[in-house]
Amino acid sequence: MTITGSAATAQRNAWNAAFHELGLPWFWDTGCELPDCGAEHACVRDYLVSHQPHLLTVYDADFLVAAILATKERCEAQCLAAGGDLAVAMDWRELRQPQIGI
Repeated sequence: MTITGSAATAQRNAWNAAFHELGLPWFWDTGCELPDCGAEHACVRDYLVSHQPHLLTVYDADFLVAAILATKERCEAQCLAAGGDLAVAMDWRELRQPQIGI
């Protein structure tokens, strides 16, 4: 099942908020297929192995995946508790630009 529309935007914002908070220079944009609920652990692990293998020389894969998922869930819950609308598209790359000197 593919997540679409405002639900996809909300999930993408939650993922990107977690990456931003953890200091990971990743950004999942609209061209990125989001993991289905229940398959998130495997999807993030596969992403690490395929696209960020250097991190696995420093961190245990399961530890890193758990940290990313926990941060994503917390970011999502905090936004909703504060009355935020996760379905509003947010440019997380723009937030990172001052941090990386762009």
